[in-house]
Amino acid sequence: MKKIAVLTSGGDAPGMNACIRSVVRTGIYHGLEVYGIMYGYDGMIKGEISKMESHAVSNIVQRGGTILKSARSLEFRTKEGRQKAYEQLKKHDIEGLVAIGGDGTFTGAKIFFEEFGIPTIGCPGTIDNDIYGTDFTIGFDTAINTALEAIDKIRDTAAAHDRIFFIEVMGRDSGYIAVECGLGGGAELVMVPETKTTLNEVVEKLKGSRKSKTSSVIVVAEGDEEGNAAEIMQKVKDTINDDTKDFKVTTLGHIQRGGSPTGKDRMLASRCGMAAVEGLINGKVNCMAGIIHDQVVYTSFEDCITKDKPLNKDTLKLIEILSI
Repeated sequence: MKKIAVLTSGGDAPGMNACIRSVVRTGIYHGLEVYGIMYGYDGMIKGEISKMESHAVSNIVQRGGTILKSARSLEFRTKEGRQKAYEQLKKHDIEGLVAIGGDGTFTGAKIFFEEFGIPTIGCPGTIDNDIYGTDFTIGFDTAINTALEAIDKIRDTAAAHDRIFFIEVMGRDSGYIAVECGLGGGAELVMVPETKTTLNEVVEKLKGSRKSKTSSVIVVAEGDEEGNAAEIMQKVKDTINDDTKDFKVTTLGHIQRGGSPTGKDRMLASRCGMAAVEGLINGKVNCMAGIIHDQVVYTSFEDCITKDKPLNKDTLKLIEILSI
């Protein structure tokens, strides 16, 4: 193998640039030519591919977002689109790919490998931490710290005015961010897609908390079965029907995706990037490079996509105990 390419796809995550840097410099260290593909699979189809030297990734390890940009590609979901992408790779004599992203990115890479045989290794780049085959995903730690900083400030004003705050964090299908933020932020309750929390349970929890606390914070993952934070707050407010209680909602939104990556995310991204390149050199294909128990592990895309990564039950129990 002489030439490889790297791309970022799907939602951006802090640490993607650190991973790109690691891929480029590890590739060069091993005597490979490394190319960057702009705008993910869409850029692959359009031929937005250029060679990257070591200086191209200077001074990016601390930057959020991705210098290679990211975009979703409907055309890559078609056989015709993937054929165009393959032809562009062949035009540059690219023999292997490193795809930084999440489930959607890996699904595309898996199909592309099965159709055209381009060896691909993924790096887990998503703030949701919902990918099987790695303890943590690139961007998760930064997202937690960003959200916690906001939650700490909201708790100050909640306490000052005896308010009940419903705070919505990202997590359409996964409650990892909500659970970590709920625990670290001292929330009275956490609502996530993986576990069912009824409105009656929320109401009873708030009634119990009001006996010993003058303010409360409830963290809601955006994908909770009861709805988003605003919907849940309104339902709870209508149920309690007490004008003396002041209810507020804050949706943190995309602030969680931005910002300079934490040291933990920079280290994780760098290790995964190096592992992906060395995996390609050693003949590994159609898999993701992750870190489990501080060791590099390669997990098939099939397992990454189809297997669930359950929340830690001990962490959920700890939230319940500490919120008394």
